[in-house]
Amino acid sequence: MRHINRRDFVRTGLAASAALAWGAPLLGAAAPNEAIRLGFISCGGRARDLMGTFSKLPGVAIAGLSDPDQSQVGRARQAYPTAKTYADFRGMLDDPGIDAVVVATCNHWHCLAAIWAMEAGKDVYVEKPLSHSQWEGRQTVAAAKKYAKICQVGTQQRSDPMQAEIKRFLHEERALGKIVSGRVNRYGVRASIGKLAAPLSIPSEVDYNLWLGPAQDEPIYRNNLQYDWHWVWNTGSGEMGNWGVHVLDDLRNNVFQDKVTLPQRILGGGGRVVWDDAGETPNVHFVLFDTGEIPVVIGLSNITAAPDSKGSPKVPGPGSGYIAYCEGGRLEGQRGRAQAFDRDGKLIKEFKGNSGNGLHQQNFLDAVRRRDPSILKSDVKVGHDSTGWCNLANIAFRTGGAYSAAAAAQLQDASGQWQGLLAEMQQLLTAHGIPMNSSQIRLSPLLEIDVAAEKFVGENADAANRFLKREYREPFVVPELIA
Repeated sequence: MRHINRRDFVRTGLAASAALAWGAPLLGAAAPNEAIRLGFISCGGRARDLMGTFSKLPGVAIAGLSDPDQSQVGRARQAYPTAKTYADFRGMLDDPGIDAVVVATCNHWHCLAAIWAMEAGKDVYVEKPLSHSQWEGRQTVAAAKKYAKICQVGTQQRSDPMQAEIKRFLHEERALGKIVSGRVNRYGVRASIGKLAAPLSIPSEVDYNLWLGPAQDEPIYRNNLQYDWHWVWNTGSGEMGNWGVHVLDDLRNNVFQDKVTLPQRILGGGGRVVWDDAGETPNVHFVLFDTGEIPVVIGLSNITAAPDSKGSPKVPGPGSGYIAYCEGGRLEGQRGRAQAFDRDGKLIKEFKGNSGNGLHQQNFLDAVRRRDPSILKSDVKVGHDSTGWCNLANIAFRTGGAYSAAAAAQLQDASGQWQGLLAEMQQLLTAHGIPMNSSQIRLSPLLEIDVAAEKFVGENADAANRFLKREYREPFVVPELIA
């Protein structure tokens, strides 16, 4: 495995020549009229979805398959029998027969796999969230620049043509006037992940050392190894980093037009309630982002509206989407559609789109062929910034102490969205017999952010900054490319 000696790759001058010659095909890049040979790092459910999407596009070959779980590789191989398989994806990175890779692993592997791939001369399509911690996201942005690689993040709704129509409506036509506040929702019911009395037995077909990679070797007490890693901090980012990144990315795109990279201050809380399971991430989460201009709140819930209910609580706007509140009305957006209402609540315009699937992957391929990252709809920096809002929201939860109404009111929101969200959360928790000020609900201190440095500053900085970078397990260490 050559990744240990990848400094030799840089010394050959290949990376330097790549940075100077964007117009020419690079190491591992397909010539304009050749098929782009894709290797997949992970063969799980999302990876197989992406295989299906990419395989339908012209000029693409699914050429490589790798996953620590050999049962996953076997499923993918049935659909793509001519693809080469690799017991360890680092062998794929060393293979000149692979032009670009798709990273669809657990969250904790996204950045390191992407960085190693770009270091090896491959372009990268990496699933959201870009990072598991803010620091490693910065390193991935730096790697794309250093190695002059195409790196697209899988927030596919960015490629929906509807988004350009919405931005034109809101910002060029100013059809609803000035935007005064924003709200983001992700309400979707999930089930408990269980709690085992003894650690989970890892299936024999799984290379568990490789599956863990950068994560710590900790006992697992949930029922399932796969997918439910989302709800444990060692490997996942909770619902905030799962669906939250999609809906926050829509808001950043359409309300802020990416001009606000990170909020200036943040206040947030929540809890993991109702389920007595092995999960750690909150299943109710509420956050206020102070951007210095337009305040934004996000509410997330994975529990039902009440013990005798099967659905999510009713909230303003779409259950999975965002609202731009304006002086002249509001715009409610979600994946594939949006609606604009005047101040009296009358529907005045509808927008119809699609999920961006297919278009987003084609956008990546176009950038690879042209050697032009500027045409990417969700380049690594955009993906890093949107993921950053989620990382900060999770840090707010993790630094939290006891909830109190007085502490929740310390960051004022003239729009009233924060107060409204807190009232909704109180109603939801009360329906489940949980007081808002119970020990199960926490609230962060007010956290101030140095946006340029992507670090917390001020009175509560030390408690929060310790979550900006994880402890890596050797030899699976994200390299420091930028401080």
